[in-house]
Amino acid sequence: MTTGKPSTDWYRSRFETWEKTLNGSSATALHSIRRAALARFDELGFPTTRHEEWRFTNTAPIASAAFLPVLSYDGSGVSRADMESFLFAGLKASHLVFINGHFSREWSSVSRLPRGVRVESIATALTQDHDGVLKHLTRHARFDDNAFTALNTAFVQDGAFVSLPDNTELDEPLHLVFIAAGNGTPFVQSPRNLVITGKNCRLSIVETFHSVRVATCLTNVVSEVVAGENSVIEHDKLQIESAGAYHIGTAHISQGAGSNVVSNAITFGGAIVRNTMNVVLEGEGAECTLNGLSVGGGKQLIDNHTTIDHAKPRCSSHELYKSVLDGASRGVFNGKIIVRKDAQKTDAKQTNRTLLLSDDATIDTKPQLEIFADDVKCTHGATVGQLEEEQVFYLRSRGIPLDTARDILTFAFASDVVNRVHVQPLQEQLDALLHARLRQGRVAEEG
Repeated sequence: MTTGKPSTDWYRSRFETWEKTLNGSSATALHSIRRAALARFDELGFPTTRHEEWRFTNTAPIASAAFLPVLSYDGSGVSRADMESFLFAGLKASHLVFINGHFSREWSSVSRLPRGVRVESIATALTQDHDGVLKHLTRHARFDDNAFTALNTAFVQDGAFVSLPDNTELDEPLHLVFIAAGNGTPFVQSPRNLVITGKNCRLSIVETFHSVRVATCLTNVVSEVVAGENSVIEHDKLQIESAGAYHIGTAHISQGAGSNVVSNAITFGGAIVRNTMNVVLEGEGAECTLNGLSVGGGKQLIDNHTTIDHAKPRCSSHELYKSVLDGASRGVFNGKIIVRKDAQKTDAKQTNRTLLLSDDATIDTKPQLEIFADDVKCTHGATVGQLEEEQVFYLRSRGIPLDTARDILTFAFASDVVNRVHVQPLQEQLDALLHARLRQGRVAEEG
């Protein structure tokens, strides 16, 4: 078990070298935040299994590696064929593309937007309105007790910035494309996304993560979303990075009164994946829906941690997380619902279901309720099981081969989450990916 100290020394050294190149930029308010985040990261160190929030997820492979922060943009290593495979056929959207955490103007394209809407890179937004952006950037996803958020904040440079004024609806989704492009050296990319909507807005965001010729890398991404009063946001995240990738994704969503946020998080790739979703229902009558699907095989570890904080009355939350685990893969689900003292008339439901396709696959699940109000309706439940032999027998009795019968039942289990994605081209791609993963798992098992 590592203390994390050698790795914090490595990142401090990289930070100090980078800082010498910043010239006047080292005197900005943002850089003061970077310094504070680095100091906090140094104090915290990487989490170990001794930490309650990480006791099922060993980060030693990440902490012991010397990942080189990507501090300048290099757009090499991504071809047109790569990009065409990442931009879903039939998806009409504005595309913001980031390669190794930095904005690529070459591959990005933004449709004509309504007046007052800003869709650009964080780096650009900071040069235009440094103080205005900092009213929200780093203010919601705090680094006080999260080492990976502190590390991301210490090296924050770029990511997506989306801002909608009151009464604005975007007809097309925004597609944020993050590509890890390898050059033979283990590296860490640290994108930081900030999404802000005013009152009565409607927005759809698709966020996808890919790898190109990557042996080993760390994606440490943090997103902050502020949903204004009566706004509606759908956020779909697809992670299909390579088998040698480590992915730490942290999102913090703050919701105003009457807002409605739906988040669909789909995980296929990576060696160790940790998805952390924190939602605070800060306005009366807000509603959030969190859906997640993890498909693991081999020796993958996929960890989903969610917290929904009901801070105001008459808010509702719905949560469905599913896992399909094959080979010797491991899953973790920790879902916490907090109901504050004044959050009367809360309605919260949480469900976690896991399908184990092999005897060596495992899941650690921990649903939690912390209720401090008395007039609430809260439920949670978790189930773990394998395919039911009666259902398999029924399909085989209709002349369907065993492997096909198993795939049909597994696909039906997982597609419950996939079908909740409203962006049709993405849903179609997810269907294809799911079928491919099921075939891949079967071939591996036969081998």
